[in-house]
Amino acid sequence: MVAGARTNNASIPDAALAGLRVVELGQLIAGPFATRLLAEFGADVVKIEPPGAGDPLRNWRLLQDGTSVWWQVQSRNKRSLALDLRQPEGQEIVRRLVAEADVLVENFRPGTLEGWGLGWDVLHALNPKLVMLRISGYGQTGPYRDQPGFGVIGEAMGGLRHLTAEPGRVPVRVGVSIGDTLAALHGTIGVLMALYHHKVHGGPGQVIDVALHEAVFNVMESLIPEYSAFGVVREAAGSALPGIAPSNAYRCLDGYVLVAGNGDGIFKRLMEAIGRADLATAPDLADNAGRVARVEELDAAIGAWTITRTVPDVLAVLARVRVPAGRIYTAKDIVEDPHYRARDMILEQRTRDGHTLEVPGIVPKMSATPGAVRTSAPRLGDDTLAVLREVGLTDAQIAALQAAGVVQGADPKEATA
Repeated sequence: MVAGARTNNASIPDAALAGLRVVELGQLIAGPFATRLLAEFGADVVKIEPPGAGDPLRNWRLLQDGTSVWWQVQSRNKRSLALDLRQPEGQEIVRRLVAEADVLVENFRPGTLEGWGLGWDVLHALNPKLVMLRISGYGQTGPYRDQPGFGVIGEAMGGLRHLTAEPGRVPVRVGVSIGDTLAALHGTIGVLMALYHHKVHGGPGQVIDVALHEAVFNVMESLIPEYSAFGVVREAAGSALPGIAPSNAYRCLDGYVLVAGNGDGIFKRLMEAIGRADLATAPDLADNAGRVARVEELDAAIGAWTITRTVPDVLAVLARVRVPAGRIYTAKDIVEDPHYRARDMILEQRTRDGHTLEVPGIVPKMSATPGAVRTSAPRLGDDTLAVLREVGLTDAQIAALQAAGVVQGADPKEATA
């Protein structure tokens, strides 16, 4: 769906989260990514930003007319309230919003909200059903709680960075802010579980405490059990899948192809396709353990076959014999791929400055209550006037707050608009 106009998502009856009220105090990636997911499925998200510059994400990476194109995706379907949380009047407005909200999301350093009089004890007393998602570097407790932590640090502490390298070379970044987005996904799951607990079991509101490094650690597979049982420290393996063979990236004439030939039947078909029937029928290669013992030989055999062919040729052969394989996609490959288009994973979205962008679609796909891009990302303070009226402020009060620099974007001359 192409979105350009503003709409209150709470009024969309066919959305899965229609009627859910969310206050976002986060900035940059982790907290805002969680609220983006909620907003895409109908939650009414009020994003609170500092007057002046707003969320720093507005100025990250590539800018179009002074605004990050990343911002256009991260903040779609949200409403912007430009509010100074450092001032008592701003804190009181947050308390008014929270009193009527279902969810509050924040990703400040632990203790920041408490310093503003917006800690859990205060907000829970105002609204006992409130669900509060708190994303931070190290969590709300523990000896590291007060240390600053960004996603890259969480990736390192969670064990991921140690594995993202070629053997013997410097560990590298995954390439995207995976620590932040993993924390956001875990936080969103926690919010939905807490809401279910309240609705179905009558339970009280609660805090969801997500640490960046713990979210990364939670997807690290058998890392700790292997160390516990065998004293084995998993090491970087480059493009290979350690302990599973053959599964690797192989050079072709015009790039690389990924081949996952590690199933028993798949392996036999793969070897026959590359002209190595001797390996397909070797008794010691009939299971994964045997293949792992000869993984270098298998990788060499596959690589000798792929290096004489183009990526399309390799993929065509392996598709015919039902061996999982794929090329490595760039952004250009993604937007040109018909499968992405067929599944609405590339959408057109019109910004409020009049530009049309191609942007990522919505995940997951839901048959009865699909997500949607209903509104484009707001300018700073686009919704300040409307939100302040919703919490009961008069036009005179709004004008005074604007004069004091507490809010931005609430023009008293628009009071009758």
